[in-house]
Amino acid sequence: MGAARLLRWLAPTLLGFLFLAGWEWAVRANEVPPFILPGPVLIAQTLARDWSSLSVSLLVTLQITFAALAVAASLGLLLAVLFAQSRVVEMSLFPYAVVLQVTPIVAIAPLIIIWVDDVRAALLICAWIVAFFPILSNTTVGLNSTDRNLEDLFRLYGASRWQVLWRLKLPSAMPYFLAGLRISGGLALIGAIVAEFVAGTGGRASGLAYRILEAGYQLQIPRMFAALVLVSGTGIAIFLALSLLSHLLLRRWHESAQAGEPR
Repeated sequence: MGAARLLRWLAPTLLGFLFLAGWEWAVRANEVPPFILPGPVLIAQTLARDWSSLSVSLLVTLQITFAALAVAASLGLLLAVLFAQSRVVEMSLFPYAVVLQVTPIVAIAPLIIIWVDDVRAALLICAWIVAFFPILSNTTVGLNSTDRNLEDLFRLYGASRWQVLWRLKLPSAMPYFLAGLRISGGLALIGAIVAEFVAGTGGRASGLAYRILEAGYQLQIPRMFAALVLVSGTGIAIFLALSLLSHLLLRRWHESAQAGEPR
């Protein structure tokens, strides 16, 4: 079991190191100018040099991301519970959730920013729209996938509708909810970045998207890549944190959290 866990971390780490080493070698060997493609070493140096400004922008983006994820998780769970209690409500509202999901956020973000006076609130709404559907969809599937035999057993022993929901359906849907949460964590970050691109708000209290745009306008390509590294690293960190949360909650009773052997 320990070897499998070590391999799970070692294999992608080694592959990433080889990729970065090959990238650095290709840039140096072909003398590629930094304004076209900087190497990983220059990007790391730029990230360290500009950390004071980039970290402030990272904090702004994280605030929007986590706020949108919290709202998406809360509303998604509540609506999924409502859908599980009433098939009519699910058939009435779920198609509109699908419409909200398939509408490109780039297309509606300018309208949201125009309609909402507060830029921070507009960015939050945009990020929420992107992150909402996976939680709603996954949790709804989980609640509807409860073992019918267990439901009959609960009713046989006189359990109320609330007891069936609280003691059976919600625990059964927990793996589905956490899977949707892992997906929505990255989507909330993407939604926040896209909304910031559309809003184009500047100043010191601006997000990473504006720093990327600013660096592009000024042809500071290493700085642009440094901001991109922060975005990617943040997305990976969010996914790992939510995966750890899922593992801690499910490891004692659900098969999805059991460590498997490598093939």
